[in-house]
Amino acid sequence: LFSSRFVGINASDINYSAGRYDASVKPPFDIGFEGVGDVVALGLSASADYTVGQAVAYVKAGSFAEYTVVPAKQAVPLPSVKPEFLTLMVSGATAYISLKELGELSEGKKVLVTAAAGGTGQFAVQLAKKAKCHVIGTCSSDEKGGFLKSIGCDRTINYKTENVESVLRKDYPEGVDVVYESVGGKMFDLALNSLATKGRLIVIGFIAGYQNPTGLQPVKAELLPAKLLKKSASVRGFFLNHYLSEYKMALKHLLEMYERGDLVCEVDFGDTSLEGKFTGLESVFRAVDYMYMGKNIGKIVVELPHSVNSKL
Repeated sequence: LFSSRFVGINASDINYSAGRYDASVKPPFDIGFEGVGDVVALGLSASADYTVGQAVAYVKAGSFAEYTVVPAKQAVPLPSVKPEFLTLMVSGATAYISLKELGELSEGKKVLVTAAAGGTGQFAVQLAKKAKCHVIGTCSSDEKGGFLKSIGCDRTINYKTENVESVLRKDYPEGVDVVYESVGGKMFDLALNSLATKGRLIVIGFIAGYQNPTGLQPVKAELLPAKLLKKSASVRGFFLNHYLSEYKMALKHLLEMYERGDLVCEVDFGDTSLEGKFTGLESVFRAVDYMYMGKNIGKIVVELPHSVNSKL
């Protein structure tokens, strides 16, 4: 049994709560995907590997809770309870595994990251830079652009003040080799049209559509076969659950990089949001709104204060 100290907000929280991930689950059901905290009680099988008070992280549906029962196999021991570790569990692992398995990154490749200053975009930028690629990141403010430059992004495009399509056409006439795409809708179309010969577009989400009743925003996909054929290009989908065999290795590597100081894990607690820092489960809905307004820089995390009167 874990006492959660920090829980992570993901764009897919809306898809999950809308019943799109598993239609067989009928409300009410617990939501949230990830948390970090400490062990407060152990089952018999877990006592060999864990101790009470130990810092752990977990990825499990239903993590928006003060106390969570997690099978020992699903827990990840941590050096300490820090929100930075939470950024790696879903967001970091998604970037790491998708770029490794589907991105085929190599030195000099041009990589476009959409929503680059977001929870997972920040890792796609840094990992592509570590692979010696040229990285272009789209974002919605100059402040986000400044953050992206600080983590090594070569070219930032503020889509509120610049025309992404014309910037790409002018500065990258040959196209981009890899796109890490999490926005969907018009951005997907634009990214598809910007692919270089043998370019690869990795779909890790489509946040632009999640709030629609169907969860999708239309894309001009009728021409997709012709566009892909003309460029020998590909579009690949990535869903973390299908790559769990790679998960432990990816997380181990990411944790080592962070511990060495080689990886920035930006956390956004919503300090600048209207009602201030996201504290307690009651602020989860505010944190989700904040993300959909495009306000966050880095991964949105909600802190759960430790109750003086234990609820156990």
